[in-house]
Amino acid sequence: MIRVALADDQVLVRAGFRALLAAQPDIEVVGEAADGEEALALVREGRPDVVLMDIRMPLLDGLAATRRITGDPALAGVKVVMLTTFELDEYVFEAIRAGASGFLVKDTDPEELLRAVRAVVEGDALLSPGVTRRLIAEFAARSKAPAPASALTELTEREREVMALVGIGLSNEEIARRLVVSPLTAKTHVSRTMVKLGARDRAQLVVLAYESGLVRPGWLG
Repeated sequence: MIRVALADDQVLVRAGFRALLAAQPDIEVVGEAADGEEALALVREGRPDVVLMDIRMPLLDGLAATRRITGDPALAGVKVVMLTTFELDEYVFEAIRAGASGFLVKDTDPEELLRAVRAVVEGDALLSPGVTRRLIAEFAARSKAPAPASALTELTEREREVMALVGIGLSNEEIARRLVVSPLTAKTHVSRTMVKLGARDRAQLVVLAYESGLVRPGWLG
């Protein structure tokens, strides 16, 4: 079972997500929170696999709550997916930096929400297909100057190549076609790269690709 926690200050939003998720045979909703402080308490007690976290909440906002969750080694297995009303919410970029595994707009299709929850649990970052490239382009425009690439010395040449392709928004299937390898081989390269760099998921790999200078904004074309 995939254990999911809901954090949103709007009761109707939580009720809608709960109804959809609880109807799935492989998903269990372990609790709800109306603000960031409640979300932290819920996560620490229930240890869900995924938290659907609203960005704007009272007492403690979703961004601050996410930083606390991703910064706590005891909660390393918890994935955070940010919920936002707008596809390019200004806080989405900071959320990815803070360790969120991705984001969803609140009016996303039910099928996409379910697919997203399952994908995050499997270790795939959720950069919603409809906005991935815009998100990365905007992140690149806002990112700080590249740091020395010394952190990438452990990577093989092929792993650097794969990381750069992840950084410009390609899926495993697209990477496989570009490199003329199988999707499984591409996924293996991505996984090994994340392990070597200590990245929580694919979203952090995108951040590291820009911050190391491996990928530059002009590459997006």
